[in-house]
Amino acid sequence: MNIRFRGISEDQPGPIWAGVFNTFWPAYRRWWGREGLAARPTYLECLRALRTHMPEIVPLYETLCELVGGSDSQARFLSFYCPPRYLSGCSQAIWQGDRPLLVRNYDYHPRAFDAILLRTAWGGRQVIGMSDGLFGLVDGMNDAGLVVSLTFGGRREVGEGFGVPLILRYILQTCSTLDEAVAVLCRVPCHMSYNVTVLDPARRYVTAYLTPDRPTIISNTPVATNHQERVEWSSHARFTATVERERFLLNRLTQHPESEERFISAFLMPPLYSTAFSSGFGTLYTAAYLPREGAMQLWWPDHVWNQSFSAFTPASKLIVLPEDAPDKYAHPH
Repeated sequence: MNIRFRGISEDQPGPIWAGVFNTFWPAYRRWWGREGLAARPTYLECLRALRTHMPEIVPLYETLCELVGGSDSQARFLSFYCPPRYLSGCSQAIWQGDRPLLVRNYDYHPRAFDAILLRTAWGGRQVIGMSDGLFGLVDGMNDAGLVVSLTFGGRREVGEGFGVPLILRYILQTCSTLDEAVAVLCRVPCHMSYNVTVLDPARRYVTAYLTPDRPTIISNTPVATNHQERVEWSSHARFTATVERERFLLNRLTQHPESEERFISAFLMPPLYSTAFSSGFGTLYTAAYLPREGAMQLWWPDHVWNQSFSAFTPASKLIVLPEDAPDKYAHPH
């Protein structure tokens, strides 16, 4: 299986971003409207939610909407307010070595993936991250040295709130400290359950357990897979091996002091690395973020891609992923 990853750099919203969005828009619209357009909030409901919970990025949101034509459906989609349900796998952990480092695997369906590493300086704040919907991010870093990354939280509940990728974008656009990020995670409603790990340049970190139906829990755990304090969706937990992956990572952090490269390499092997692509939980990339250096890497079994704020290179990488195969730990739903 081949996926073409692209690195795109554009300081302010402009023709590059708009061109990519318009190329993807037919696929975005099919996904977003799959339950019927009436199932999604109206434009006014979306705008009201943004003004209430993320007022600082409303001007940026309006600029992006105008760039792509300003249609009702595009504006509703870009708000990320009450989107359809979506599930992912993912594992992430903070290395316990001598410099701040967050490593994560992104496990998702390859046909529902932007495959774009996006560098922007929107509003004067530099951000590098893996795009979702061209506005949201599934992981990323800003020039204040904050790193954020998400994993699915392993619960079925859906409520009124934002898709978590826009919450990550909001944090990186508006926050400079860990405490500011924690305040956002406790305040902004999320439409499903997700785990968000935040790391700063002083190696302070938290993992926030976001849910649509109860208050956010802030934990000092350095590891997140696909459950929160306990397993609440047992069939999903078995299918994604969330408990096995969490135990594996905790064991590496507590029992096996190791080099930075060896720690990253562990994400490229079972039980963290998955080839269950047709089931929507194959590992599409491994990301390593170094906030003190303003640098990050994307890893695959046979390739490493280095990028940073000081030397971001727009490029295209054709990545050959392993053949889809039954995951050793996976069980049917």
